[in-house]
Amino acid sequence: MADTIGFVGIGNMGAPMATRLLEAGHELVVFDAYDDALSGFATKGAVAASSPSDVADKADVVLISLPTPEIVREVVLGKSGLAAGSRCRTIIDLSTTGPHTASEVGAALQARGKIWMDAPVSGGVGGAKAGTLAVMVSGPRSEYDHLLPLLHVIGKVFFVSEIAGQGQTMKIVNNLLSGAALVLTAEALAMGVKAGLKAETMIDVINASSGRNSATADKFPKAVLNGDFNYGFSTKLMFKDINLFIEKAEEMGLSLRTAAAIRQLWFETLNEIGDKDFTTVAQLVERRAGVEIRQSAEAAE
Repeated sequence: MADTIGFVGIGNMGAPMATRLLEAGHELVVFDAYDDALSGFATKGAVAASSPSDVADKADVVLISLPTPEIVREVVLGKSGLAAGSRCRTIIDLSTTGPHTASEVGAALQARGKIWMDAPVSGGVGGAKAGTLAVMVSGPRSEYDHLLPLLHVIGKVFFVSEIAGQGQTMKIVNNLLSGAALVLTAEALAMGVKAGLKAETMIDVINASSGRNSATADKFPKAVLNGDFNYGFSTKLMFKDINLFIEKAEEMGLSLRTAAAIRQLWFETLNEIGDKDFTTVAQLVERRAGVEIRQSAEAAE
């Protein structure tokens, strides 16, 4: 008999992942703090639950996609949390919470006879819709093998370690590089525009050259050069992820000066531009450079 699947947190990332699970034929029980999200999924055939513990009473395996470590702790270990549910045996955390939270929550669940799998994802809303996310899993290998067909529905799956928290470590390593690529691409293009180059030409050349990265290949063409600034991930969450990386590095006795400088620029973006789409980091760089990267792209058309 197939597992009944639960899903808590059907927001920007959770909703497309949960939709893919429904479309793949899984029985789905859902919960979200926002009633509109719940009613939308009920019309698709999911069962709407009244709380996380209600989800865990109805489902064998529960996936969660939540914005912060604090919310993850509350949803899993709180008074009406998943740990209180009678049926659920395994909780899969698709969020980015950092290794400390994953280890703490994993140990608490193990003491209650439940399995914790941290499985943060990368690839944005577009990847969640297409089922092409990178899924970085740590937890018991036998449970990973059992869950692999389920996880394949949402993306390309990587087994990182049996140790709780190692999937989270892998994710914050990735997100430091992602955040750095956005910042450095903005600074490089701003310098080029001020020197008289067109941003669109620079992007084309860089993407055929050794400077190609996730920002030049995807984020700038889709969300910066066109002036949309609507890629689907917030500045606050990017700052949170890079801060988690630095906290882990400092805990290990590492002093990573470039990473600290990247964090500082994201902190300044959050304070000067606000908690908007993370591609608005380019607006901070534009403001300081006294140029508008987007103007040169429009002139090239």
